[in-house]
Amino acid sequence: METVNTQNKENKKQTTMRNPLKPTPAFIGASWMVLFTGTISYCVGLWNATMELNEKGYYFTILLFGLFAVISVQKTVRDKAEGLEVTELYYGLAWFATIASLTLLVIGLWNAELLLSEKGFYGVSFILAVFGAIAVQKNTRDAKLIDDQDKI
Repeated sequence: METVNTQNKENKKQTTMRNPLKPTPAFIGASWMVLFTGTISYCVGLWNATMELNEKGYYFTILLFGLFAVISVQKTVRDKAEGLEVTELYYGLAWFATIASLTLLVIGLWNAELLLSEKGFYGVSFILAVFGAIAVQKNTRDAKLIDDQDKI
């Protein structure tokens, strides 16, 4: 009788164990928080800045360009790692876009007539938003992949 109870306890443990590769809710939440904190901080800084509207548009476009570029890089790198076909042209363009967005931000901030603290604020907010976008994309992809495997 004791053997049956022990086996039932082991079966319950096995069925309730979560997949160690699936992102935890805490990491998913932290990733979204980082993305929103970086993006919102950057946008609030632009909103309150005393620069011309065309400059604000430049920095906002760089943020959108950077977010899209890093998501493309994360996706293509992951696709290649999983053996999915990715054209070298798209892979290269994704990396080029990421490097271009960072370069354009640095050039814009270098030449801007802003306080050094403001330049640092935009740089840190940008990097925070970009990191958050990568983490959210990774979590979304990991969770979907594991959910699809569990359905099989």
